[in-house]
Amino acid sequence: MAMGLLAMAALAADPAVMMSKRRAADVEVSADPGAAQWKKAPRVVTTTGRFGEEVPGARTEIRSFWTAGHLYFLFISKYDSLYLKPDPGTAKETWGLWEYDVVEVFLGHDYKNINLYKEFEVSPQNEWVDLDVDHAAKGKPVDWLWNSNFTFKSRVDKEAKIWYCEMRIPWASLDPGKPAVGREYRLNL
Repeated sequence: MAMGLLAMAALAADPAVMMSKRRAADVEVSADPGAAQWKKAPRVVTTTGRFGEEVPGARTEIRSFWTAGHLYFLFISKYDSLYLKPDPGTAKETWGLWEYDVVEVFLGHDYKNINLYKEFEVSPQNEWVDLDVDHAAKGKPVDWLWNSNFTFKSRVDKEAKIWYCEMRIPWASLDPGKPAVGREYRLNL
């Protein structure tokens, strides 16, 4: 999905808007699209690469919902082959992870300052990085030591050639305000 909006509401007619529906309770991450919380979750589908180019055979479905405490995303990605880091490490975050296959969420809450956003990446091998980005900051525009306390799970079905990844991101790490129906955020997936 190209840069668009994440809207906390019921329906979206604009393809550049991804909806996210409120649920009452938090759940554990499972990376299972058949789980009850994901069956009726709003979704978008993308078939493009990182520069917006069509990628034949590539298709990623992204679903989302939110609770008072967290914002959730589920990625369902078809693949022909995976480009993986040869020496994966999951105990701490991985700088440069974006050089390999990852799913990513870029989310900004401040419409007046588009240089501010949070970035979350997870690989098929459960490597991860979360970044606090301020491109206008002098000296340190990307804080990679920042910790959002997000949780995630990746799972690869090698027979079906589908990679699943679920993210649960605490609202406290995204926005100083409270989530609410009708609220909108800048989003890139």
